[in-house]
Amino acid sequence: MSTQSYAPIRHRGFISSLEGLRAIASLGVLATHVAFQTSVDPASNIGAVLARFDFFVAVFFALSAFVLWRRRAGQPVGLYYLKRLARIMPAYWATVIAVLLFIPTGPWLANLTMTQIYWPDGLMTGLTHLWSLCVEVAFYLVMPLLAWVLDRFGRPVRILLIVGGAVLSLAWPWIPLVEHALDEGWANMQIWPPAYACWFAVGMIAAEIEGVRFPRVPSFVWVGLALVVAWIAGQEWFGPLGLVHPSPWEFNLRVLAGTLFAVFLVVPYALGTPSRLLDSSWMKTLGTWSYSIFLWHLPVLTIVFPLLGLPLFSGNFLLVFIVTVLLTIPVAAISYTFIEEPIMRWTRRAIQAGGR
Repeated sequence: MSTQSYAPIRHRGFISSLEGLRAIASLGVLATHVAFQTSVDPASNIGAVLARFDFFVAVFFALSAFVLWRRRAGQPVGLYYLKRLARIMPAYWATVIAVLLFIPTGPWLANLTMTQIYWPDGLMTGLTHLWSLCVEVAFYLVMPLLAWVLDRFGRPVRILLIVGGAVLSLAWPWIPLVEHALDEGWANMQIWPPAYACWFAVGMIAAEIEGVRFPRVPSFVWVGLALVVAWIAGQEWFGPLGLVHPSPWEFNLRVLAGTLFAVFLVVPYALGTPSRLLDSSWMKTLGTWSYSIFLWHLPVLTIVFPLLGLPLFSGNFLLVFIVTVLLTIPVAAISYTFIEEPIMRWTRRAIQAGGR
């Protein structure tokens, strides 16, 4: 990675806001999965918004890009990869193994190696949401190279190159090999990492302009704008509803809408907009558990229906949502306390010992 001087401004309360955003994003992803599995009508106003709460994946991507891009300088590449491995994989493997104990016939090797999006039928029940983590990890892998290339230029040129790369990524679904992959029986190449460069670009650009004075607009305005984007993107005239495979143009529209959604929910707080909700201690705690909330919510959701005696797609969104949240949060807290945090603590100690 670059070794150039890079000292981003740290806004008071920013870390709390970041954790709070992660908490909101994890619960948003949970809500969209509950809405689908309880058959909330995506053609309704509420259903349209809930269906497009999958844009909280864009928020996750932008947040990760923002944090890593602003911290990219002066860190050896090997150390960077070690930290990412310790942060992501132990809890991920625990989740996958737990699901495989109940569904042992699934594509276990693809899921354990985080390559499931690259294989036909690689996504398995209870773990389908992990496609986005495969994309995010791909960004982690290439970020040192991006930093090495882009840090050769000044900030204005870097921003232009990031924007240019994001715009070029919109050509991905138009590539014939990608467009017709499902027709040929291949993996869905439309959701491979290059397709989501716009979402990561949001965080990278926010990191580049950190310190710029941002207009103090009330938080509810940004949230309202994000909800409007979700509603528009959830309309049938905007793109297909449900799991219908979008055309290249429809996929571009969806990616652009997700980009705008992430801009409204990430950039204002990255540039210092205060939020009492996001800065609250309980939101910060939920944010600390947010990765495990994301990992475990779908396996938990799969057992909520039999626990409640409800069949899939039988309605009862609010009941299923509340029970799923109430069960997922303690599971996530346990996962963080006994897997994530000890591994990260051990990694920090190993790095400190190695640096002596």
